[in-house]
Amino acid sequence: MVTLVKLLLHTCCGPCASATIPVWTGRGVEVTGFFFNPNIHPLLEWRRRLTGAQDVAAQTGIEMLEDASYDPAAWFATVVPREGSRCRRCIGQRLMRTAEEAAARGCDAFSTSLSISPWQDHDAIRETGAEAAAAHDVEFLYEDLRPLYGESRRVSREWGIYRQKYCGCLISEWERYRGS
Repeated sequence: MVTLVKLLLHTCCGPCASATIPVWTGRGVEVTGFFFNPNIHPLLEWRRRLTGAQDVAAQTGIEMLEDASYDPAAWFATVVPREGSRCRRCIGQRLMRTAEEAAARGCDAFSTSLSISPWQDHDAIRETGAEAAAAHDVEFLYEDLRPLYGESRRVSREWGIYRQKYCGCLISEWERYRGS
């Protein structure tokens, strides 16, 4: 099959990647995963999610790159309260870094596994992805993959991939468990 596009796929976690990667590879796209998630707290959770992303890459036969610079201080500085939502700024930070990496590696485009989650702000994904694309002169491919969310849960269970219970940041963890 002829490769149509060389795509760098921002990978937030194994479960989301488990159904997202096959969408792109099934279209003949050459996918390379890219794990950059400084939002994930604590460090042990970050490591679990990185391992999950690596496990899915092995299962799907793609390469998984990682930006292992774990810098919570930089992440907090990016999302500190000000105009707009912290989630938008967090998504924007991750997509900007992915676009930078995609351009540096000569990829035709980039995308994100965040697009499979019903819990993510899809307007923020589309808009910050477009901003990152313009800043780094590389195409952003957005597709609403939320209908495949159930499939991602099924596949990740079947493959034994670690499945997290909150988005990743300290604030989302607090929001998830504060009522428990």
